[in-house]
Amino acid sequence: MKTLWGLVVAIFAWSWAAAAPAQNPPAYAYYEIGDVAAPTPAPTRQAMMLMGGGEWPRDAFRWFTARAGHGHLVVLRASGAGDAGEEIYRDIGGVLSVQTIVFSDRAAASDPRVLDILRKADGIFLAGGDQANYVRFWKDTPVAELLNAHVRKGRPIAGTSAGLAILGGTAYGAMDGGSVDSPTALADPAGPAVTLVTDFLHMPRLAHVVTDTHFAARDRLGRLIAFVAAARQRDSRAVGIGVDEESALCVEADGTARLHTRNGGFAWLVEPSGKPKLRPGAALDWRAIRVTGIGTTSRFDLDRLRVGNAAFSWVARVEKGQLLGAPVVPPKAAVQ
Repeated sequence: MKTLWGLVVAIFAWSWAAAAPAQNPPAYAYYEIGDVAAPTPAPTRQAMMLMGGGEWPRDAFRWFTARAGHGHLVVLRASGAGDAGEEIYRDIGGVLSVQTIVFSDRAAASDPRVLDILRKADGIFLAGGDQANYVRFWKDTPVAELLNAHVRKGRPIAGTSAGLAILGGTAYGAMDGGSVDSPTALADPAGPAVTLVTDFLHMPRLAHVVTDTHFAARDRLGRLIAFVAAARQRDSRAVGIGVDEESALCVEADGTARLHTRNGGFAWLVEPSGKPKLRPGAALDWRAIRVTGIGTTSRFDLDRLRVGNAAFSWVARVEKGQLLGAPVVPPKAAVQ
């Protein structure tokens, strides 16, 4: 009798499920690896890892996991799956768990489970992809509030490629569906292709910084200069920081930073003088743009924007949208 009743219940449940209306697709996918319940073994420290995209410098990532107390990392992204978490946990090591949340809708940024995971994260890593999705899914949401709160609590945050693009106080959002190149940006820095976003995230010492990635490999010095020109229309202190592929600028809690790289790359500090006049459809003219290279033996003070033992330093200019006097960059050093 008990078996018969169980069969009836199972059939009823199947019939109800079949008749139930179709549910909306989930707003995110979730992956985890490791023991998410284990206690964090060491204190966390405020830190930022600014990565230029491409392969990760492993020593930089180990630096990051140490600042996360060798505890629990959370990876946020809007494409892909849980492979980054697998790589962090299995290949880099030194953490108890990695949870990955892949956003597919803005609704996920208010999901109670997502918010609870972020509140408990020892370290947060913003993966690459399309930063326009991050702007659409996270700006003015509880997720953005929690990312800001995370660093205020003395916990580290990192971003690579699109994940780094949104960390600056002014961010290139790529909101027009493309990725503007240097000639286009310099030809019309006030035009519709230079889609800058403000009042999104509030990272320590990055309030007046525009970031850029894949820097030398994709010839992005010109476009970062254009971004800074546009940012200076409302922020007279705006500067640019670009990071090469396979490189990471690791910023300690006191604002001092060192570069790690797999391929001899650099970070680039762009400090123009004054505020250029911009109007839609007009090419940029701007003189006295100091460009300083941060290498593995450099010491960068992000508070004072000072680079000790710079890899290179040059003063460039832009005339009628043409970048002139670009830095003479030394040959790449041996892989670190």
